[in-house]
Amino acid sequence: MIASVKDPAYYGRPRREMRCHVPREAQLILDIGCGAGAFGAGLKTERALVGDSLTVWGVEVDPVAAERASEVLDRVLVGDGATVLQRLASDGSGPAAGFDAVVMNDVLEHVLEPEELLVAAGALLRPGGQIVASVPNVRFFGNVVDLVIKGRWEYTDEGILDRTHLRFFTRSSMLDMFEGCGFTVEQITGINPTGSLKFKLVNLLTLGQWADMKYLQFAIRARLTEK
Repeated sequence: MIASVKDPAYYGRPRREMRCHVPREAQLILDIGCGAGAFGAGLKTERALVGDSLTVWGVEVDPVAAERASEVLDRVLVGDGATVLQRLASDGSGPAAGFDAVVMNDVLEHVLEPEELLVAAGALLRPGGQIVASVPNVRFFGNVVDLVIKGRWEYTDEGILDRTHLRFFTRSSMLDMFEGCGFTVEQITGINPTGSLKFKLVNLLTLGQWADMKYLQFAIRARLTEK
């Protein structure tokens, strides 16, 4: 799933800002691209503090990160996300009733065909289950300034122009992708906002028409559309 080797710290980020987007009623979660398991472990600890039981499975392509995740998650499957999901669906090794939620924190942009991954994830959800995802916003103010004002589009080790990113999304194209894959987006929320005073001025002058440029990423929660 990930196109090149990352610094080990990359796989250990807890993504605390995404925990609140996982449905409280979810008891069995599949975390695709789980890294070293920091997000799932943090979520399990948070739920345990209020007396809730949570089981988290992880999928991770990097074997070193997967080994670390196996120490803190309930089950970890090593391999490319799409391949692992297909195996879970075809050989019956997944939970019979399906997952309550499938989490993809900054995963879809690393995949050549993210639509296929979304459809495969949807097939593993229980009725009423949800996809929870964070997706980088290519219209982020700092990125737009670099491109439009400075004429720069330079790849980096991480961030919006991470050199392992294969796809780029705006808020609008995120919605189009989910809806095109048969999902109803119930919530899309900007996360990790810029504190730039320049953005605040631009947003004021444009009467909020560029409000989506404030956020580095968007958190999305979606269900399969009922037929």
